[in-house]
Amino acid sequence: MERRTIGSAALAVGAVGLGCMPMSWAYSASQQRGAESFRAVHRALDLGSTLLDTADMYGPFTNELLVGRVLKERRSDAFVATKVGLLVGEQHIVANGRPDYVRRACDASLRRLQTDVIDLYQLHRADPEVPIEETWGAMAELVRAGKVRALGLCALGVRGRRRPGAGLYDETLRQLERVQQVFPVSAVQAELSVWSPEALESLLPWCAARGVGFLAAMPLGNGFLTGRLVPGEGFEPDDIRARHPRFTAEMMAANQPIVAGLRRTAERHGEHVTPAQVALAWVLAQGPHVIPIPGTKRERWVTENAGAAALRLTPQDLAELSRLPPAQGSWD
Repeated sequence: MERRTIGSAALAVGAVGLGCMPMSWAYSASQQRGAESFRAVHRALDLGSTLLDTADMYGPFTNELLVGRVLKERRSDAFVATKVGLLVGEQHIVANGRPDYVRRACDASLRRLQTDVIDLYQLHRADPEVPIEETWGAMAELVRAGKVRALGLCALGVRGRRRPGAGLYDETLRQLERVQQVFPVSAVQAELSVWSPEALESLLPWCAARGVGFLAAMPLGNGFLTGRLVPGEGFEPDDIRARHPRFTAEMMAANQPIVAGLRRTAERHGEHVTPAQVALAWVLAQGPHVIPIPGTKRERWVTENAGAAALRLTPQDLAELSRLPPAQGSWD
């Protein structure tokens, strides 16, 4: 698989990574299969999808434990990215950016991941009660201590409470400028897909101008862009899509032209190319610093996703995909 680099440290990873969250968080608990997820991570590494993206809050903690079982056997094959800054309570999720907590959380993640160093340590969310410079400074101390190789920031797009004329990622850009003064940012993680392209406006150019890697989260639109979800079929109550405005039967039906456009492009590249691979190839085409991290817990989809790294979209393909209708339905 093609290799891409993250940040000024030029950390090399496979062009398509693996989002591990669905293995233990946010999607139906009744469909979680530990053994199958374990095999899926191994399959990703076999195919060159070396970047494994996890977080301490996924589970919570169980996702890191799963990844740790793989790392115990294949640490040299993997690039492990995890996150800090969010705590899961009984009824809600809260941010915690206190430096003492960051240090304790890192040590706990290292134990669960069964490794002595985290390749990319990402701030999941900024704590509104703690200056982000203090949180980032504690994370930088971990790099100097040899527990972490590089730092990243997860970007939160503020949709519902934006001032008129404000950009989706304006607050994230301000945070990035502040933390850059403390310690270099190696990667930014944010949503990017053909039905959520907002990061192209300002966030992706910011990264490109500074040699910062961009980890494209949800590049398959929470599964919608694969074309395998059926409008009206419904989701388990504990699946995040059951409460998502874009996943009502009405909105899924309204957004089928997007899937149809991906399918047309796939058909031009041969019978074995899928809409999901086209969606991932579109993300890859947005710049050499972009690494999509599609989430899955199945070997079959890991294999399909990895195949997108070899798919080269033509200028005609990209032009047609740029003319797809915008997604219908709120993303809040």
